[in-house]
Amino acid sequence: MKKFIDKLKNIWSIDELRKRILYTIMLVLVYRVGCYIALPGINPSRLSDQNGPGGILGILNMFAGGAFSRASIFALGVMPYISASIFMQLAGIVIPQVAKMQKEDSGRRKINQYTRYLTVIVTAFQASAYVAYLRSPSYAQALAPDYSPYMFWLSTIIVLTAGTLFVMWLGEKITDRGIGNGTSLIIMVGILARFPHSIVQEFSAKNLGGGGGLLIFLIELALLIAIIIGLILLTQGVRKIPLNYARRIIGSTNAANEISGTRDFIPLKVNSAGVMPIIFAQAMMFIPTIFTGFATNEKAQGFVHALSDNRSLWYNLIYAIMVIAFTYFYTALIFNPTEMADNLKRNNSFIPGVKPGEPTANYIATIMDRITLPGACFLAIAGILPGLATLLNVTSGFASFFGGTSMLIGVGVILDTLQQVESYLLMNHYDGLMKTGRITGRTATAPTKATA
Repeated sequence: MKKFIDKLKNIWSIDELRKRILYTIMLVLVYRVGCYIALPGINPSRLSDQNGPGGILGILNMFAGGAFSRASIFALGVMPYISASIFMQLAGIVIPQVAKMQKEDSGRRKINQYTRYLTVIVTAFQASAYVAYLRSPSYAQALAPDYSPYMFWLSTIIVLTAGTLFVMWLGEKITDRGIGNGTSLIIMVGILARFPHSIVQEFSAKNLGGGGGLLIFLIELALLIAIIIGLILLTQGVRKIPLNYARRIIGSTNAANEISGTRDFIPLKVNSAGVMPIIFAQAMMFIPTIFTGFATNEKAQGFVHALSDNRSLWYNLIYAIMVIAFTYFYTALIFNPTEMADNLKRNNSFIPGVKPGEPTANYIATIMDRITLPGACFLAIAGILPGLATLLNVTSGFASFFGGTSMLIGVGVILDTLQQVESYLLMNHYDGLMKTGRITGRTATAPTKATA
């Protein structure tokens, strides 16, 4: 405990780090207050019983910190910006002109500007769909009867678009003047804001049930801690490929050239795709719910219902397979072994025992394929754990933290933020947060010198 207090004192004693932390906390509080401000034409007192939607809308509500179900001015959160960013990232893979722009500073600035324009378009489209959702029977009682439907549609689109742009601006300010990645931090805060209510709800459910409910609750907490440790290992796991940097030394007494070098390594992450495969798989598993009303016989209805229930065998089996497939797909999109081999060759570095150029690219690609399989399997297990927890009578809110999107994002963002804090400590000649080694987050790290 004394060491923990000393670490906090060291963090607080660094003037720049202290200002960044306080600035981040202030902007996060502004975001959380905005999540409780209702849209014009909505009576917030009649939204108290809203538990939030399910399916893909439930994912949006989770990313928005519950603002989606509260009909808040921040109801769409940063999801339109994330969608636009993913689109531009995929465009860089498909369109050569965009890929060329991504390699230049001026081009990256243009892409960022295009992403903002695209965010406005995506937000306006999603806001129109959100207006239709607010007119559903579950929200009809909260709509002001004397508010014109046309004005409600127009004002909601304008307010939601402005709200998304403001949240995007908050994220950029946190990244520039705060600590951590602003957009990821805003998403994490929204997700973890549900945790206290979920744990209280689970505790109440177990106590009211009797029959050793308190012991079961403690076992669930122990399992949750074990899952968090496993997700940390999955996030930080890397395969280190040995790397040599060649250096030419010409002796004064010997005309021959001597080649020596320093020993480094390339860290290849076990889970390079991050949380994206789970998000893609959840979006795909939501598609069968669209055809629920078109199923005519009982067998078809039962099959469609099984694919919509995260507790069924078919749902978890298909979901796990899709997570593994999307992990390979997304890793192939973001990881380019040929470009990495070319960079090594330009930097006069090589992998011992492997020829530069195409053999190096093939070697790196083979290793990446091998380590992606266990990473994808562990990611699939993490994805189906919330459904399995619900099957074991864990409340749905608390079960969502047993892996899945919620905990993966939370663990990754916390590790990234702690990595930045540790960097400030080391730059100011303080000890790091851990004695056994450096904290590494989800971001790609540069080759680090191997230690004996």
